[in-house]
Amino acid sequence: MVGSSVASRQQRVPVVRASMLRERLDVPGGRLPFPVAEPLVPLLPGGGLRRGSVVAVRGSTALLLALLVAATAQGAWAAVVGVDDLGVLAAAEAGVVVRRLALVPRPGPDPAPVAAALLDGVGLVALAGADRMSPGMRRSLAARARQGGSVLLPLGRWPGADVELDCRAELWHGAGGGHGRLRSREVVVRSVGRGAAARSCIARLLLPGPDGAVAQAPASKAPEIRAVG
Repeated sequence: MVGSSVASRQQRVPVVRASMLRERLDVPGGRLPFPVAEPLVPLLPGGGLRRGSVVAVRGSTALLLALLVAATAQGAWAAVVGVDDLGVLAAAEAGVVVRRLALVPRPGPDPAPVAAALLDGVGLVALAGADRMSPGMRRSLAARARQGGSVLLPLGRWPGADVELDCRAELWHGAGGGHGRLRSREVVVRSVGRGAAARSCIARLLLPGPDGAVAQAPASKAPEIRAVG
């Protein structure tokens, strides 16, 4: 059954435990970052999504969903604004706990007020169309996230983001000899940002992995075909 398969996948996602995070950084006031799946840890300063920060995601909605998995599994709420082709099933297959996910696919011509309202009560808020916003509106939303201790995840370019994750598709795995089922996609994710994230970091991941969740790419390559388009 789809429901039991999704639940099993969510249980298998490796996450960074609070004790691990405490060892990695000194958290002011004990406010730990939102956790992420283990393969994403090297890409983020402190190994998680720092509260009050802006983390821009470029090139992949699948990467955005992967960032939401561990946090929603541990009780955080998330929202995605302005992505009209994102469905609940796709989020569930990625491992997101969908009962803690709010989707606002069509927020109207100005999504900023919707995002601002969500930042007051939702831990993780993803926002499409942010590259069309004025610099003043971007600063206002970033300040709203900082004040509320939420994480703003704009999809696309966001000048001044604390962290920018740029995802590029490389290879599909699973089809050998011209036949078979595509099981996973290999991507390269580059992380760069400000402050603790100023040094660039690159990770090679499977997104999705064979079970739908993000995974570390293997050192040895299986039969593959190159992505086109």
